[in-house]
Amino acid sequence: MQLYSIENQLRLLYSQTFLTEAYSIEAIVNSGSPRKYYRIRGLENTVIGTFNELIEENRAFFSLAKTMKKAGLNVPEIVAISEDELMYLQEDMGDISLFSKIQSLKNDFSFTENIDTYYKRALKHLVLFQVVKNDTIDYSKAWPAERFDKLTILADLNYFLYYFVKQHTELSINEYKLQQEFEILSTAIADIPSEYFMYRDFQSRNIILFKDDLYFIDFQGGRKGPLQYDLVSLLYQVKAALPQQKRHELTDFYLTILKKQINIDETLFMKQLPYFIYLRLMQVLGAYGYRGLIQGKPHFIESIPYAINELEVQLSQNPLIVDLPVLNGLLKSIVALKSNYPILDSNLKNGLKITINSFSFLKGGIPRDNSGNGGGFVFDCRILPNPGRFNEYAMLTGLDQKVISFLEQEPEVHSFLSHTKDIIKQAVNNYKNRNFSNLMFNFGCTGGQHRSVYCASQISQWFQKEYPECEVLTNHIEQSKMQS
Repeated sequence: MQLYSIENQLRLLYSQTFLTEAYSIEAIVNSGSPRKYYRIRGLENTVIGTFNELIEENRAFFSLAKTMKKAGLNVPEIVAISEDELMYLQEDMGDISLFSKIQSLKNDFSFTENIDTYYKRALKHLVLFQVVKNDTIDYSKAWPAERFDKLTILADLNYFLYYFVKQHTELSINEYKLQQEFEILSTAIADIPSEYFMYRDFQSRNIILFKDDLYFIDFQGGRKGPLQYDLVSLLYQVKAALPQQKRHELTDFYLTILKKQINIDETLFMKQLPYFIYLRLMQVLGAYGYRGLIQGKPHFIESIPYAINELEVQLSQNPLIVDLPVLNGLLKSIVALKSNYPILDSNLKNGLKITINSFSFLKGGIPRDNSGNGGGFVFDCRILPNPGRFNEYAMLTGLDQKVISFLEQEPEVHSFLSHTKDIIKQAVNNYKNRNFSNLMFNFGCTGGQHRSVYCASQISQWFQKEYPECEVLTNHIEQSKMQS
């Protein structure tokens, strides 16, 4: 099925479901999965359309989503499924993930307090998934297996070996002895109780901030498994880079919540935890190797140094409790690759810094460009419906949900943003190819309060997903004046 045909088929599924035509369909950037995602908009309904050729995986997702929704867990509702089960529509929960929220808070003085709140809420939900609602799940539909067993563990270890280790000729190993140690490690992990729901990819990119709560996506790989795996997936996510002390505190919080539901040997739990830290790190390095070194996706290559740094920390603080000299030697050799994978300074990413401004045509005019380029793009949002004409929105801005909802129900707004993104893509690609260092996009309206702020904010969020290698600075000029 060709790309254009996928979009047409999703449009057809949308119209059959809602008895009206979609007015836009936009591909969603998804760097780590063969599944294809689209945001499909109509006058009254916006949904996420998915195409996936792995029907068994789709069926696992359908079963899990239906069961979890019925059990009251915060997961998207499946709205429609195509007859061939290759496509489905699900509830749109927006684009604000826990990961993006954490990144936006990192320079905030209250960063630690804020992440505490979000992570503790996520851990409370995790216990609901793992234990409280565990008996409602039909594991016979799980994909690719009902349980996280020894074969699955060995598959993860060999994924790491073939897609990361073997891509580096400087890493010399005795593969026969390494496989023997893989056997020892996988046996030790497989012997840990695994009668709980294992999400498989419980990390902050798959946790969405929606309706003042946390919602959870991409759980199609869920199966029975040990408790520690999902905890590690969340707290030891390499690019989230939680401080080690914060990880310890949140682990203690998780155990406190968990012990209210089941009896657990806390000492044994903590003794076994490093198994999963290393297993997850190796699985992640395998994914970065496959998606980055083999498929050539820059985002994954740029993530490798974060995983190596994390590996170095864990080797010094959480040594494995079993004697695995070949594997330990290999992991130390990977740490020695640090010089091959420097972490890019955010100010030097591809040499391109993006500035996005909202402004008022009447109060201050088009913002001055201080980069030396002499100016940037200016988009006139005055052609859009104006919420400022209504008293109920007068004291609000384009960052407030009521204004966002007002504008998002207007087809002209979606058309405007779609055309804007096309122009931005052309400009950014051209500037990057010519090694320019600065590019500015300005969004103006009458008062610089509603339409321009909304558009600048939406483009900023989209930009950071579409071009994660670029630094983005967003300024709402009239709001800044009011706060100063």
